[in-house]
Amino acid sequence: MSGDEPFGGQRHASGDPHALKRALHRFAIDAIEDSGRNLLEGARPALTQFVLEQVGDYVGRLRLALSRYEMERLAEELVDELTGFGPLEVLLRDASVTEILVNGPHRVFVERAGLLQQTDLRFIDAHHVERVMQRILAPLGRRLDESSPMVDARLPDGSRVNAIIPPVALDGPCLSIRKFRQDMLKSADLLATRAIDQPIFDFFERAVGRRCNILVSGGTGTGKTTLLNILSQMIAPRERLVTIEDVAELQLHHPHVVRLETRPPNAEGHGEIKPSELIRNALRMRPDRIILGEIRGAEVLDVLTAMNTGHDGSMSTVHANTAQDALLRLETLVGLSGRQIAEKTLRQMICAALDVVIQLTRLPDGRRCVSEVLEVVGVREDVYVTNTLFRLDRRGGETFQREAPNPAGSKLRQDGVS
Repeated sequence: MSGDEPFGGQRHASGDPHALKRALHRFAIDAIEDSGRNLLEGARPALTQFVLEQVGDYVGRLRLALSRYEMERLAEELVDELTGFGPLEVLLRDASVTEILVNGPHRVFVERAGLLQQTDLRFIDAHHVERVMQRILAPLGRRLDESSPMVDARLPDGSRVNAIIPPVALDGPCLSIRKFRQDMLKSADLLATRAIDQPIFDFFERAVGRRCNILVSGGTGTGKTTLLNILSQMIAPRERLVTIEDVAELQLHHPHVVRLETRPPNAEGHGEIKPSELIRNALRMRPDRIILGEIRGAEVLDVLTAMNTGHDGSMSTVHANTAQDALLRLETLVGLSGRQIAEKTLRQMICAALDVVIQLTRLPDGRRCVSEVLEVVGVREDVYVTNTLFRLDRRGGETFQREAPNPAGSKLRQDGVS
């Protein structure tokens, strides 16, 4: 190590524990690499003593006002990180971090307030990243090796983890953690952050109350699951809900919920339980509403069938760029399922199933918001007839403009929701 102020002269105030921990972690890792000793595989006391020396060196260089007790406590916490989840420990405890992205050992990114930023944290090497991955996955009973190089799992606290290693990941092991919010957002939070405005919120309440089938559309990280949670809070407590997810993320604070989760195949390739199987099983469980976390495959037909056979008020999400594209995305998924259905019949089926499509977007400043609310009216001459009820004014980025209603046979208007 050289220089009186490590890391390009950056000073880290002792009053900011997260910044100090990140700086010390980087400092300790550099020192371990420079030492040439395999300290992580040795006895804990030796690693603790080495890290304590580095903490003392760092504190002395920056003249930080820390007592011996505080330095020993920091050293113990750093050892826990180095032998536990590594630099992820401090990020997992940081409430301002909503997502953690590891692109190999030397590039760790986080998302705060909807914006990605690179941290000064890093792992020692690719093996260090893989050891941390294995520590995360071991209690979950999931395997990560060359024969199974990709894993999608859920931590005990509900956070979602995706891990992928070479040879599939060409530049080293990659890890993504979408942290689970313990404090579920409420409608007031969406209004406060300008994700929606009051007229849209009022419309959502009426649409849910009238048991409209709702599809939430948007890109990755636009808040689809969050909005699904908000909509579920508007459902009457007397109704029975069945939720189906690949990885359980929904937090439905509702008195009558049955939660189902898919299961991947085991190491021998057996035991897989697909969303379509759970949907068919859910129909036998007397649900008032079925909530599917995401439509992404062959289950699309089962969802549409359920919505068309008396399970009004059901909800799901889908990845699409616009509300109109969401309808075409459903068509594409049906085609990929291998089922041969005439285009006219399929579009009539989709229109009969869906009442409302809510499109979400993430603006350049990181703010997530509703960009469009589309009413699905019907099919005319094999073309979707839709009615844009709300659209984001992208010039101002503040207000939502309601479009003039379409006089064609609106299902919402026939139900008294307009």
